[in-house]
This record gives sequence, structure tokens and C-alpha cells, in this order.
Amino acid sequence: MSDLPAWGAVPLDGTRTRFRLWAPGIDTLGLRLPAGDVPMSAAGDGWFEFETEAPEGTPYNFVLPDGMVVPDPASRRQESDVHGPSLVTAAPKVATWPGRPWEEAVIYELHVGTFSDQGTFQGAIEHLAPLKDLGVTAIELMPVAHFPGSRGWGYDGVLTYAPHPAYGSPDDLRALVEAAHRLGMMVLLDVVYNHFGPDGNYLHAYAPSFFDEDRHTPWGAGIDYARLPVRRFFIENAIYWLEAFGLDGLRLDAVDQIRDASDPELLVEIAREIRARVTDRPIHLTTEDNRNVTHLHWRTEDGSVPLFTAEWNDDFHNAAHVCATGETEGYYGDFARGHWDLLARSLAEGFAYQGEATLEGAQRGEPSGHLPPAAFVDFLQNHDQIGNRAFGERLSALTSESMMEAMTAILLLSPHIPLMFMGDEYGETRPFCFFTDFEGELGRAVTEGRRREFADFAAFASGDTSQVPDPIDRATFLASTLDRSRRETPEGRARLDLTRRLLQIRSERIVPLLGGARGHAGRVLLVRDGALAVDWQLGGAVLQLRANLSETPCDLPAPEGTEIHSIGGLGAPHSVQHWLREAS
Repeated sequence: MSDLPAWGAVPLDGTRTRFRLWAPGIDTLGLRLPAGDVPMSAAGDGWFEFETEAPEGTPYNFVLPDGMVVPDPASRRQESDVHGPSLVTAAPKVATWPGRPWEEAVIYELHVGTFSDQGTFQGAIEHLAPLKDLGVTAIELMPVAHFPGSRGWGYDGVLTYAPHPAYGSPDDLRALVEAAHRLGMMVLLDVVYNHFGPDGNYLHAYAPSFFDEDRHTPWGAGIDYARLPVRRFFIENAIYWLEAFGLDGLRLDAVDQIRDASDPELLVEIAREIRARVTDRPIHLTTEDNRNVTHLHWRTEDGSVPLFTAEWNDDFHNAAHVCATGETEGYYGDFARGHWDLLARSLAEGFAYQGEATLEGAQRGEPSGHLPPAAFVDFLQNHDQIGNRAFGERLSALTSESMMEAMTAILLLSPHIPLMFMGDEYGETRPFCFFTDFEGELGRAVTEGRRREFADFAAFASGDTSQVPDPIDRATFLASTLDRSRRETPEGRARLDLTRRLLQIRSERIVPLLGGARGHAGRVLLVRDGALAVDWQLGGAVLQLRANLSETPCDLPAPEGTEIHSIGGLGAPHSVQHWLREAS
């Protein structure tokens, strides 16, 4: 195989373009260009290709033997929606920067469509500087691959290579990345390789073997990752985002649904190829994976990262949420008993479940304490944990201000990598609901399915879920847009000041220690209802957390060294302290 990508329309020297599609389910394939249709040549193993004069911006489609006209599944840009013509689009060389080490990451997850009033890449740029001044070092974009309609979370994308046009052009995305880099901020992107959305995916029509007929994900047909063309589609996609846009890393969504018995499995091959190819700056790869596995995140003896950098730590979130709110419905059920112990264990060792049985009786997870603290991304909320709620309420609406302040301090001063969801920094009170833009029967099915999800929750014991916001209604989307005026309220300014203070402490006192931190760093000294004490060995220094979030005083192990942050006195109700014993 040549050095060119296997999939898609790839501009060559001058104005010529090579078009290529894997279509093993058909015998002939046409290419539709402005001058008319031309037959493509069979290139073996189900591939079709054709090279011709087609400069930047040329619209094109593929024509199936029955006359069906489809877009390029590897389209880099569309003329209009996901069903229409694709456009020949070059991937220019982008200016790269030195990047930042992972230990410095303070991640801010945002949804482009609701982050600014414009809901675009360009609209996001003007709001980057305040984040940088606050202490944020990385923004993470929810998926931006082209999905049907104008609004949605992005997890129903069908054109995996094309930035969603409602957010702007590919050049607009590059401008956002470049603007962040000028401020010294990394840009990470959430990518979805576990399924395609239900509207606009035409692969079944000409490449049914792209999918595994014997397996289905919660969101659609399972993908057959063992096939080489399928593997190349996703490996090349990951490299495309990193190289064509200068991104600093990727977050791979729900990799527990990327099931592949190959050796190496697809996830390992993606990471290896990225590490071998993108060598001009640090690349940070994270995963979301409810299996609580560690084989993707191992470190070498010197602490370097051969595969994936870190794992989103749902266990920390779930335990913290139950501790803060007392809620135990849905997936919080596994944290209903012993939640303070589970919170302490997740802080000290990463995962709370390391092989224990869940409520359903299945064993979940494996030992994780051997990984360094920076192998875990912790959060008090993210798009899922807010949007999975019927009304999209944020944590600040579900717990007290004192609990929110204490949990924020525990999050931001942990040696794990912290992630905030957009608006957390000033205590946003608007919801972040699930929304999408499907039409017709599919839209009605999504509305009804969304409301059925909550039928068994206590709040809907009457059986009436009609008050659950309609994800298809544009008003649901608009209600989820940030209210930046809250930043100027007394409550907003107080939360901003808290966030700024904590991130300054993190930057000055904790981040310098993380590069030398190795596995088995954390140790739980004490846990009781509402109180915990955890120490972390970070190189030659020891970071100490003492927290009592109960209503009554308690005795906690005496810390040593220098107090670097305090809410209340040691052991007092609603208190949190962090101490640091420096290396001698």
C-alpha cells in the first residue's frame, strides 16, 4: 500500500485527485463529478479507485449499480448535509507547537454548539483567554464529526472525517486549534469509533461486511474491526485529525464496544501507529471504558506511555456523586453501599471496582493501583453525567454549596488529571440536556425512547414522563447554551475565584511532582462515613488529603509538612485540607 490514505478523495500534486472506496458488496462503482459519471476501476480486495483532474472544492459522489448515489464515507467536507455531495478537500500542513506534558493537563470539556452564542469554532475562540487565565491548560471538544441536522451531541456522526458544517469549516477548526496553542492551551478531540449514527450512513449498501452481523452495540450495528480496510478507516481517521488540524490528542468514546479479537487489537494498533507517526510533539490519548481495564494504559520503567495516556474514571465520579447527593438510582446503584470507601479507593488507586461484583453480579475491573495517578482523568460531571439525567441538572443544583466547594477542592488538588465541564468554573445553573435534530419517524422514535429511559425512576412513578424535555425540540438545545452573565453575579465570581485559587495551587505545588510519580502512589489512611484521609507518594514528596464532609467533628490522621489549602479546621464539619511534605 502507498503512503497515501487508503480511504477517500486525496488531492495529489497539482489539481489531480485520487478517489478510493472499499465496496466489496458490489461489482461495479461509478464516480459522479460535475462533468458526468465515470466508471471506477476495481483495484482488488473490494477496492475501487480512479484518478482524474479534480481541484480543491470539486463536488463528487459515488454511484452504486442500482443508481443509488452516496457520499464518501471518508469525506473531508460536505457541500451541504450528510446525504449530499462530498467535496475534494486537501489537508494542509499545519503549524505545530511544542505541546505540553500530560502532567500539566487541566481539561475543560466543551460542546461547540452551546459553548458560545454563535455555536461555532470561531465563536469559541473569544472565550479561550479567560479559561487560560483561570488555569485551564487543555480544552476537549465533544465530537465534531459531521452528523445529521444542525444540532446534536455529536455521538451520532456518520462522516467521521468531516467537521460538522454548522460549527464551521475545516479551516475554522484549525483556527480554533491555533488560537488555543497561541495561549499555551492544548486541544483534545472526542472521537467515536464504536458505531455510526442511524441517519446518513450508507456503508451497508455497498460494504455490508464493514459490520459484524452477530454483534450489536447499544447504539446500532457492531463493526467488524478484524477486516484490514475497516481497521485502516479508523486508524487513518485518528491520524487525520491529529495531523490535518494539529490536535494534541484524542479521547476514544466507549471503547468497551470496540470488540476485536485480533492480535494486536485495533485499539493497540491505533495507539502504536500514532506514536510512531506523530513524533513532533506530545500526543495524549485517553479512553472511556466501563470495563475498568489497565492493559491499554501501562507505563514503561521510565514512566513513558507506549499506548494510551489515561482513562476517564467514571468510578471517581459515581462515588463522589453518591457522597454529594445521596442518589442511588440507575448506575449509581453500584455505589450505594460503602460509597465513602469507594471514593477513597478511587482517589488512592484509580478504580473503585477492581474485580468486585456489581449489583448484577458480574465482576468488573482489575487492579489499578500500579498505574501512576496521571493515568486517570477525574471529574465531578461531564456531558454524559449531566445529560443522562431526565432534566439535565448540574451537580450544583443537586447538593449544597459547601459540598460543592469541598468536592471541587478534592477534584482539582488530586494528583489525578482533573476535568471540568463547561460552566463548572463559575457554577453554571442552566441544564445540559440531551438534544438532537432527527426528523420524521426517527425523530419521534428518539423522543419516545428518551422518555422511556426514565419510566422506572422514582420521580416518574406515575408513569407520566411527558415533562422530560423533548430532545428534538430546538428549545431543549437553546436551554443548554451557557449563560455567561452568571459569571458576573456574586455567586459566579465566588466560584471563579475558588477555581482560580485551586488551579494556581495545583500548578505551583502539585504539577511539578507528577512527572516523577509512579504506580502504587496512593494510600488510604482512614475512611468513615463522611470522612477520609488519603496520602500520595509523588517522587520524594507526599501529598496529603484530609476531609470531613459530615455534620459532626471527627479525628483524622495528623498531616505533616506545609498546609497548601484549607477549608475549615482539621476534622471540622465540612472541612477539606491539603498538606505537602516536601522531599528532604
